[in-house]
Amino acid sequence: MQHLLSLQDLTQAQLVHLLALAQTIKSDPRAYRQALAGKSIVMLFEKPSLRTRVSFDIGINKLGGHCLYLDQQNGQLGQRESVADFASNLSCWADAIVARTFSHQTIEELAENSKVPVINALSDLYHPCQGLADLLTLTEQLGDLSQATIAYVGDGNNVTHSLMIGAAILGAKLRVICPPGHFPDGQVVLKAQALAAQYGGELILSSDVNALVGSQVIYTDTWISMGDDTPLANIEAKFGSYQVNKALMSLADAQYFMHCLPAHRGVEVTDEILDGPQSLVLHQAENRMHAQNALLVTLLAQ
Repeated sequence: MQHLLSLQDLTQAQLVHLLALAQTIKSDPRAYRQALAGKSIVMLFEKPSLRTRVSFDIGINKLGGHCLYLDQQNGQLGQRESVADFASNLSCWADAIVARTFSHQTIEELAENSKVPVINALSDLYHPCQGLADLLTLTEQLGDLSQATIAYVGDGNNVTHSLMIGAAILGAKLRVICPPGHFPDGQVVLKAQALAAQYGGELILSSDVNALVGSQVIYTDTWISMGDDTPLANIEAKFGSYQVNKALMSLADAQYFMHCLPAHRGVEVTDEILDGPQSLVLHQAENRMHAQNALLVTLLAQ
């Protein structure tokens, strides 16, 4: 591993190792207090953030490292200074770059021109750090994910893409249920299907909520992505029947609910489910730090 731009950069053995290391660091954080001693990591964010920024910042501190946050005060990357120049300059000082960008192409360009590891902290195409935290959370609850059946319902987006790739690599069964016209990117679907075939998993796409039946977990995300100005009434007309509520959880007979947050309460999920005993959302949020710490330790130990 030189960078982590997408979970598809990982072999099954590497992904399993990262999840195991995350569990080890989570259970014995004192043993890793100096793991990043003397290391400095730049966080380069074009987009606002709560969980990603805080979990990286505090996680790096817990590992004994130093974190420098650069926000979008200079505008979108590549406007004031080229992305290539940004990467090559940061590589002179930093030991790693964590980037949250609008375009996945920006992440790729940073990696191409960086002499230090680049971690994708979210792009329009993938959210691998969220994917790692989700897989860690699922492993803690369900054990061997090759025996698990997981469902994602709602808008096919960057979170869906990372979940599809990660579930496929671990051989899980994943059902993606979306309204017509809102399915994941076709090229990513093909990659996930190929990985599922390689590792013994299964990926099913459908617009029928009855395809949720038998799923152990239901995962959803916001119907309206950050920066999308589509009127809520238009969105609800398409997505209304895909809301995760008590009836949908009962239909699936699901044990758990997941959401990457932030959530629009009463829109894609009801308060009853989001705050209920089946909800794993705060476990996912906590596991962002542990999964990312395992990633940083792995990349910088090299």
